[in-house]
Amino acid sequence: MQKILIVDDEIIMQKIASKILSKEYEVICASSGEEAIELFENEKPDMVLSDLLMPEMDGYKLHRILQEKSSNSVPIMFMTADESDESESHGFEIGAADYIRKPLKADILLRRVANILDNLDKIQDLKQAAEVDPMTGLLNKIAATRELEKICATANGALIMLDLDSFKLVNDIYGHPQGDKILIKFAELLKNITRESDLLGRMGGDEFIAFCHDIKSEEIIAEKTKYLNEKLFEAAKIFMGEKFNIPLGVSVGAIFVPNFGTDFQTLYKKMDKALYKVKQNGKHGYSIYSEEENFGAQENFSDINQILGERVTPHGAYFLELEQFKLIYREMFRIITAYKKDCQFVTLTVNTENESILEELGELLKNNLRVSDCITQGGKNKFFILLPETKSAEIQYMIMKLSAKIKATKNLSQYKISFDSKSL
Repeated sequence: MQKILIVDDEIIMQKIASKILSKEYEVICASSGEEAIELFENEKPDMVLSDLLMPEMDGYKLHRILQEKSSNSVPIMFMTADESDESESHGFEIGAADYIRKPLKADILLRRVANILDNLDKIQDLKQAAEVDPMTGLLNKIAATRELEKICATANGALIMLDLDSFKLVNDIYGHPQGDKILIKFAELLKNITRESDLLGRMGGDEFIAFCHDIKSEEIIAEKTKYLNEKLFEAAKIFMGEKFNIPLGVSVGAIFVPNFGTDFQTLYKKMDKALYKVKQNGKHGYSIYSEEENFGAQENFSDINQILGERVTPHGAYFLELEQFKLIYREMFRIITAYKKDCQFVTLTVNTENESILEELGELLKNNLRVSDCITQGGKNKFFILLPETKSAEIQYMIMKLSAKIKATKNLSQYKISFDSKSL
C-alpha cells in the first residue's frame, strides 16, 4: 500500500485528511515541518500532502528541504485556505505536484492524489525501462556501470566478469530465438548463485557482470563457475535436444575489491586480463586477478605453484594464439633436438573461411586431442597441431580418427578437409 505523509499544524485538518485518504492509502501525520522531516526520513512516504501556511516552517521551505534530502523527487501537494492565485502560482513554480483548497472535498482530494501517484508509477516504470535489460531483467550496461562505480569505491567483495563460450555457434546453428533462451536462462542461473544485495548486469551480447559483497574466497568463485557451466549445458540440451554438442559454457574473470583498487574502470581492465587467461586456456573455467610482479616474492613452492599452475583441470588439447604457439613450437624443437624425442607437426586445411565453422572445428580438435597436444589457427582456413611423444607411424591413425569425427558432425561434414604432417 502506498504511503502518504500529511503535514498540518491543525489537528482537526490532519484528522479530516487522514479519514479521507486512509481508505485507500497508508497515512502518517506530522504537526510541524520539523516533525515532517523526521518522519520523511524514517518512513519514506510516496507522497506528501502539506499545509502551505504553518508557523516556524511553511510548506515552501518544507518542500525545498525534503527535495534536498531525497535522492528521488517525492511529489508534494499543498493545501491552503488562501483564495488568492499568487500562492497557487508560486507553489507550481517551485515544483509542487498539485494544489487543493480547504475545506477539503473527499472526492476531489482522492482523485487528485490518485492522479499524482499514477503519474509517479509511470515515471518509475520509464526509469526502470531505461535501466534494465529487457531480455534478462538485469541492469543494462549504463546502469550497471553507474552502480558499480559507487559500489567499488566503498564495498568489499568480488567483481566478476562472465562471458559465454561458443554462444555465437548457438545463434548461427540453432537461431537467435534459441540463443535468447540461453541468455534468459543464464540470467536466472546468475540470480540463483547471488543474493539480493549483490549486483547483476548484462554488459551486452553474451557478456555479464556481477559484484558479490564480502566474498574473498577463491573456492566460492570456483563453485559458482562449476555450477554455471553444468547447469547452462543441461539447459541447452533441454532447449535443443540431447544431441546438442556445442561446447557451450562460461568463462569467468574475477578480482577482489579493494585489494587492487577502488576505481571501477581500473578494476574492470584488470578483471578483463583474468578473463582473457581463461579464454586462452581452454575456456569453461575461472581466473582471479593477481599482480604478476609478486611472483618473485613467494617464499615456498606451493605459493608459486598456486600462481603459475593452471586454476582449472585441463580438458582437451591446449588451444593457443599463434604467437604463443610459436613459442611452444620453438621450445619443443629444442627439446626434441637435445633429447631425441618424437614430435609431429600437422597442418589441417578446410575449404571455408566461415568463422562459426572454424570455431566449431577448433573446438572439435581441442576436445578430441590429448591434453599434451597444442593447436592454433594458423590462417583463415588452417590449423597447426603439435603432437609431442608421437611417432610417424601413429599419425595416420590420428588423422583417420579426426576425419571420422569431422564427418560425423553435421555442420562440418559438407566441407573438404585435408591433412599434411611431418616430423620435427
